[in-house]
Amino acid sequence: METDGKEVQGPFRTVPLTQSELDFSGVPYSVSVLKVGYCIPQPDGTFRADGTITLITGPKIILVDTGGPWDRDFLKATLKDRGLEPGDVHLVVCTHGHSDHVGNLSLFPTAVIVVGYDISEGDTYRPNRMAEGQAYTIDEHVSVVPSPGHMGQDVSVQVKGTSAGTVLVAGDLFERCSDEDSWKDLSMNTAVQEVSRQEALRTADVIIPGHGLPFRVLRN
Repeated sequence: METDGKEVQGPFRTVPLTQSELDFSGVPYSVSVLKVGYCIPQPDGTFRADGTITLITGPKIILVDTGGPWDRDFLKATLKDRGLEPGDVHLVVCTHGHSDHVGNLSLFPTAVIVVGYDISEGDTYRPNRMAEGQAYTIDEHVSVVPSPGHMGQDVSVQVKGTSAGTVLVAGDLFERCSDEDSWKDLSMNTAVQEVSRQEALRTADVIIPGHGLPFRVLRN
């Protein structure tokens, strides 16, 4: 349901941002969408899709989702345009294990890697309590937050203190702003995902979805 361009989701309204609104400055962290994900049905019943790629810069350099293997050259060039090499990235978070989100992990062998609830540095895996619903805290401004439902161990990245407020890089917790019920077709557990979605809408000011432009959350 949409009203005056705003989708109504319970006590929240969501407003899509534009292609010119992909950067959210902040202190100490800024968030930039390097590539907006998409999902386009094709006439033959297939669909073309790629995941959103997001860069968080500040005391640590954090990449959220790496796109598919076909994004390798794009990702390297885009990082270089920002004065970064893959070795400068401290932390890579993949919100879940689908190929359009984890396709370029091999570019970052020196980074701490988070894929779902696994946290590793090289072949060493760090204990954490995300499976128990606890966030993995990077520092007081950035956390990796369990947000299951789309798959079994989805995570989102919460960034506090940007010019837009709290930004949540949500992976496929949301397909896009006006995903209505379409997200349910791709969900392993719609009831669990709905709980995760409502928590995201309750706590975030801007959500960066897995396959569309960022959107703002307005509370009624």
